[in-house]
Amino acid sequence: MPGEKKIIIIAGPNGAGKTTFAREFLPREAGCPDFIEVHSIEGQGTALDNHRVSRRNMLRTAGLALAGTVIAPAALGQRKRSQHSPPYTVDPVLGSKKRPRRFAPVNVARERVIRTVVGLRPFRQSGFVVRAESLGDKLLVHNYGHGGAGMTLSWGTAQLAADLISESGKSGPAAVIGCGVIGLSTARTLQRRGFAVTIYAKSLPPETTSNISGASWSPTSIVETAHRTSTWDAQFERAARIAHRAYQLLIGDEYGVRWREQYYLTDDEDDDPVGFGEIRDLFPDWRRLDKREHPFPTRYAVVENLMFIEPSIYLNTLLRDFYIAGGRIRNAFFMEPGQLGGLSERIVVNCTGLGARELFGDRELTPVKGQLTVLLPQPEVDYAIVTQGLYMFPRKDGIMLGGTFERGVETLTPNPEAEERILSGHQRIFSTMK
Repeated sequence: MPGEKKIIIIAGPNGAGKTTFAREFLPREAGCPDFIEVHSIEGQGTALDNHRVSRRNMLRTAGLALAGTVIAPAALGQRKRSQHSPPYTVDPVLGSKKRPRRFAPVNVARERVIRTVVGLRPFRQSGFVVRAESLGDKLLVHNYGHGGAGMTLSWGTAQLAADLISESGKSGPAAVIGCGVIGLSTARTLQRRGFAVTIYAKSLPPETTSNISGASWSPTSIVETAHRTSTWDAQFERAARIAHRAYQLLIGDEYGVRWREQYYLTDDEDDDPVGFGEIRDLFPDWRRLDKREHPFPTRYAVVENLMFIEPSIYLNTLLRDFYIAGGRIRNAFFMEPGQLGGLSERIVVNCTGLGARELFGDRELTPVKGQLTVLLPQPEVDYAIVTQGLYMFPRKDGIMLGGTFERGVETLTPNPEAEERILSGHQRIFSTMK
């Protein structure tokens, strides 16, 4: 009957896999994201909707005396809707042979905010720079200016930079300036080609701009359309394809890289979230959903399959790999190019991001402030969304809510107005899911 309370019991001997099954079945199939494992609370009380429940009382309530029982607390007092909403199920279109898709809404509340972080994207109107020049008797290769796509394109532009070194015929130890994702990817690429590499940097993970990245594999905020050239487009496509393949080889918990569905929310039937037609094939199973096929408060949703990267895991693992391969790191800060002449390495790669503006006088580099508000993790949220000026990416370390694109703003101080816009915007989306 509607509104009838129920209790779901999963029982079996120790080691039968009850908890593993429950974590998958209850939130996805039974619409019950919260459950308790009886043996985990033996000897202590556990708060469930302000009630303390012991193992003995719980078994008496259930009328069972089963060891290791997993109970979904549907009959033990539901949480208020404002605190936790049940997942929404969207049935597939008749004849599509697809399974129903469950969407757990994000619990957007100010009391769930665990941190707000700010980073500065190194944006250039004409896009990133990968080129070589001479610096005295040294070869200087530039690899910077990736805007909001540094994590996305890192392996691709690293290979382009390494190719320029190979083409030069230079050999011997190499110096990489900068230890963000571009510097680390470039250093690892050179190590794989047999170079001894030293990184010179003033900051290491987790104190780099790359650690602030939302980190979906999507080349965004990278170039202005009016400044694109055929040469840059070809370089971009090559870098994107190299990077996309490289990340596929890193899928898994070790590097914190995983595939996830992302839903682009729009009321415009012709809206295209990809932006770069030449790499559309890198977004597999791309399709436009009408209102019957998604629960969001927009007319359409475009679903893409993207790779998402967890920077705190990924960058630490890259740093580990760099050390294992014999890499060295030196704490250093360079004020002008002449200081690089004092390095012993004959090959120098500039991966300084926004720092190249002062170090090499690239006045086209513009800081673009990005701000993320992070909520407590929700493991049951297994999708991402992007819509007008907002995005939500779930990660192990929290729910990432963005975003901002404050061009020319160089402060790292969080903007309270931006945070309020981000929170209220996401509250509207998830409170009106159907």
